[in-house]
Amino acid sequence: MDSRPAALHSVGVARTGAGETVLSRVVRVLETFGSDVTTLTVSQIARRSGLHVATVSRLVAQMARHELLQRDGRSVRIGVRMWELGSRASPTVGLREAAMPFMEDLHAVVGHHIQLGVLQGDEVLFVERLAAPGAVINYTRIAGRLPLHASSSGLVLCAHAPVDLQERIIAGPLTVYTERTISTPRRLRGTLADVRREGYAFCQGHIHPDATGIAVPLRDSHGAVVAALAAIVPNDDTARAQIPALLAAARGVSRAMAGHEARRA
Repeated sequence: MDSRPAALHSVGVARTGAGETVLSRVVRVLETFGSDVTTLTVSQIARRSGLHVATVSRLVAQMARHELLQRDGRSVRIGVRMWELGSRASPTVGLREAAMPFMEDLHAVVGHHIQLGVLQGDEVLFVERLAAPGAVINYTRIAGRLPLHASSSGLVLCAHAPVDLQERIIAGPLTVYTERTISTPRRLRGTLADVRREGYAFCQGHIHPDATGIAVPLRDSHGAVVAALAAIVPNDDTARAQIPALLAAARGVSRAMAGHEARRA
């Protein structure tokens, strides 16, 4: 008896006439949605995915039956079941559970944005974020991404990433957001060395002129860097005063993660 989940029976994994699996097309449909684009029509999904409207209409109907997508008239959005399945299986669940108490304490002290990022491909993916009314501008959001060279979290993760990934990022291209964004391979290489030596990344105005990003590494029980903890604060003379609190919080999160690993073992 076929043991595949019912959703895969319906969606199928057979290859299409063009040589692309139906599952690949499902992924293309899902990837049309983003943190800033949460609702689309079938025609918009077709245009963004490069698929035929009839193909998208058929896939959307099948995915909606399994609650992977949700339809409201002509509007289509990611279904709640996608969040449920992702949350159930995500390797960041333990990380978020260990980090959240320390993030909340840090948030109370700093009074601005606190966020948790992990390495995903050549970008930093933000898996948790705490904000406050009236806090400094911040372009990141949960499930949002930024280039490694431009953000404090990205620099921490890149500085401790495998050498081949570092060299690929250094080779560019390096997207420029402001006049302070790292834009040359030489400067990026030097900044990564500084991050490893100093134990934190300090980015004044790299993403927005009014904001400073400060990030520190989070390590597992073996000392490997698995995430970055960051604060986004106003770009003023008081920004550096937040570094000790971030370093203390990082030590607490790392100890909590080690405790979680020991209990699982």
